[in-house]
Amino acid sequence: MLSSNKKLRVLQLAAVIFLTVSGGPYGLEPLLSYAGQNGSLFLLMLTPLLWDIPTICGVLELNSMMPVTGGYYQWVKRALGMRFAFYEGWWTWLYTFVDLAIYPVLFVEYLSFFFPGMEAYKIPLCLAIIWISAGLNILGIVPVGEASIFLAVIVLLPFLALFIIAFSHYGGVISFPALSLKGIRFSSIGMALYTVMWNFIGWDNVTTYAAEVNRPVRTYLVSIGIAFVLIFTIYFLAVFTAQQSGIDFNLLNEEGFPALGLLIGGQWLGAMISLGGMASALGLFSAVLLSVSRVPKVMADDQLLPAKLHTVHPKFKTPYVSIIVCSAVVSVMILWTFADLLIIDVTVYGAALFLEFISLIVLRIKAPEEYRPFKIPLNIAGLCIMLLLPVGVFVIALSGAIAESGKRLMPVLFALGVLLTAEIVWRIIVYIKPHLKTRLFKLPE
Repeated sequence: MLSSNKKLRVLQLAAVIFLTVSGGPYGLEPLLSYAGQNGSLFLLMLTPLLWDIPTICGVLELNSMMPVTGGYYQWVKRALGMRFAFYEGWWTWLYTFVDLAIYPVLFVEYLSFFFPGMEAYKIPLCLAIIWISAGLNILGIVPVGEASIFLAVIVLLPFLALFIIAFSHYGGVISFPALSLKGIRFSSIGMALYTVMWNFIGWDNVTTYAAEVNRPVRTYLVSIGIAFVLIFTIYFLAVFTAQQSGIDFNLLNEEGFPALGLLIGGQWLGAMISLGGMASALGLFSAVLLSVSRVPKVMADDQLLPAKLHTVHPKFKTPYVSIIVCSAVVSVMILWTFADLLIIDVTVYGAALFLEFISLIVLRIKAPEEYRPFKIPLNIAGLCIMLLLPVGVFVIALSGAIAESGKRLMPVLFALGVLLTAEIVWRIIVYIKPHLKTRLFKLPE
């Protein structure tokens, strides 16, 4: 049992959430090339309403009901049983490996702004980043929380400077673009949605270490609120600033926000934004590794994964074997490309998120009187309608990605293959341990 002074507090948790979900607008650059001047802000404002708000509300209710280590895995286990809990944990574990692989690669890309040619040393540099972050996680939750605050500040300061310089020196009339999708191809809308969704995923990931958060119900409510407002604001201002600057959207897509910094403030601002991109990559990797490393631990407690993953460090009390295994797998996956990773990420994540929404509804039916400090003010029918909103966004994005070009079909098929592995591995497990089919839910201590 961790003492309160060793647990995450509001600002620490808000910083970890910010870095888990966002890490700044890095990765949002393709939105303007897909959706153009009029569609970008429209989708940026609409998507969080349909995709994020229902997710956040569901996460807050389930987490207030069960603020335990393992988060979404424990919710699905209680609502739907061991089989679907395994699906949830397995899918999340695999999609996060894919997600984690991109951050060291991004770090090296932004480092190349200062040292051209660093791409030649991408593999050793990526491996160094992976294992340094693993060591930070093994040291314990508080060092990660404190480091996340520091990294969040580094990520935000360059964009704060960008916004101030852009609007203080802008001599023309600031015009707000028309909010419309008229003239935008369906495939481009789909890819634009994928871009926004990818930049807003991960709210449920931050619940896996709820037992390590001080006063978790209140702290999560306040911290998620702070993080959401901060993330949306910086995304909105980044896209709006790019639109007002007149930068070529294809150039922005190819060279990223450092190109916008060079245009608006010169070399120093481009360098600051590149430094922020490096901090973002480090912070995202460490924060996401923190969340996903807890899932194998609770799955090992349920005999769904090898018991060795349950091993806790004798000094730091962290699941160090799980962290090492996660880092080892990511080390193998750093050669994957960003475009394919985005498709795989959101597709597999969407399936896992669907199980969480189903769990929310099932627990309303199975345990209607159980205390929920935060409860969505909707009945069962209202929750079902709410569920249709993110599902609809997901279906449109997936359809658009497939229609975008033939090459997008391969990551989609790979993601579907990843989803199918859950059933295959589950059948192997219950063949070896048949008692797991009927094992009852037990709330972790």
